[in-house]
Amino acid sequence: MEGMAAAPVTASGLPAPRRVAVVGAGMVGLSTAWFLQEHGVEVTVLDREGVAAGSSWGNAGWLTPGIATPLPEPAVLKYGLRAVLSPSSPVYVPPSANPDFLRFVAGFTRHSTMKAWKTAMGSLVPVNDLSLESFDLLRDGGVQAPTHETQSFLAAYRTADERRTLLEEIEHIHSAGQSIEFDVLTGEEARAIEPSLSDEIGAAIRLRDQRFINPGAYVHALADSVRDRGGKVLSGATVVDLVETGTGVDVVTAEGSRESFDSVVLATGAWLGRLARRFGVRRVVQAGRGYSFSVAVDHVPDGPVYFPAQRVACTPIGDRLRVAGMMEFRKPEAALDQRRIRAITDAARPLLRGADLDNRQDEWVGSRPCTADGLPLIGATRSSRVFAAGGHGMWGITLGPVTGRLLAEQMVTGRRIPQLAPFDPMR
Repeated sequence: MEGMAAAPVTASGLPAPRRVAVVGAGMVGLSTAWFLQEHGVEVTVLDREGVAAGSSWGNAGWLTPGIATPLPEPAVLKYGLRAVLSPSSPVYVPPSANPDFLRFVAGFTRHSTMKAWKTAMGSLVPVNDLSLESFDLLRDGGVQAPTHETQSFLAAYRTADERRTLLEEIEHIHSAGQSIEFDVLTGEEARAIEPSLSDEIGAAIRLRDQRFINPGAYVHALADSVRDRGGKVLSGATVVDLVETGTGVDVVTAEGSRESFDSVVLATGAWLGRLARRFGVRRVVQAGRGYSFSVAVDHVPDGPVYFPAQRVACTPIGDRLRVAGMMEFRKPEAALDQRRIRAITDAARPLLRGADLDNRQDEWVGSRPCTADGLPLIGATRSSRVFAAGGHGMWGITLGPVTGRLLAEQMVTGRRIPQLAPFDPMR
């Protein structure tokens, strides 16, 4: 009829999808489902285990766009081969002859230069700038979980000389166009703000305007919101195949179901390559496993505490302190390695006051999905009906909602989203 608006058409010329399957019920997948619902799309989220079963549960829960930087960085190369082969190193690369793993390590090393870091940082700034606003949209849309403004967010060091590395990184972050406000503190000033720091701390940086969440609780609340708005969230649904039919994509599970959708989003974290590779995504997504546990502490900090030299991150979760760390490049399904837990404990012990590190609870390992260039994979694959959303490395929590927001807009409106251009899965 004259005057009737035409239905949106995607960049491939197909009608905008009305029924979408999202594979993966972590922060990225559920955020994508939620924002697709904002566009009136019917969503079904499938996960082989359940909500927040992967790296979304036990991580540090930081919402820190100010320091959401590419993982490959010049400092990584300073560890040297001997250090990264040590099981107690904060960055652990076990020997392997797996071709994909060797390709990842070679690419990661190639991108650990200042020139490559600056290019990647420039790509992250536009999405970093939208990240906290995207959490606010979820809150305003009814997601019943808080984001906590940090009363203090301290990066603590033994010496001012150690602190110089982060100050230099902040300079580079600023030069890339990323806003971040901070204060330089003495150890005494840092302890006045945060009594849980030990006398070993001689220097610190206080970051301003960052936030944190309880990631497991938040992602479960996000799943509840998707359900409340009419979406399905299916646990125990192991997607083993995607079959294009000419009119859609059939999603096939190991449990025996087969259902047709207009489009599919792959948000399977460290397992992204298993399904995405057949749709032309050649970038290796390597599991960068992180460990965490929780402990009782005499004084629960008001906000996150970070020990950058040890790469140990501490976050208040209720009345306990979650202690997290490690970047272990191994298979995502490998068992928890107690040597990593001990390494984190040994690193944190002299730096924290009043933390009962010998009575740990919630010991956990989860696999962050890392790419060699430090940038996520967000957008259409070789198939105009299959989309990727993953590879965020350490920043899947911070960048999950903005990823879902921008990808949903691209899928439904057919517009090219400039902020997503650097993250093309086919790059």
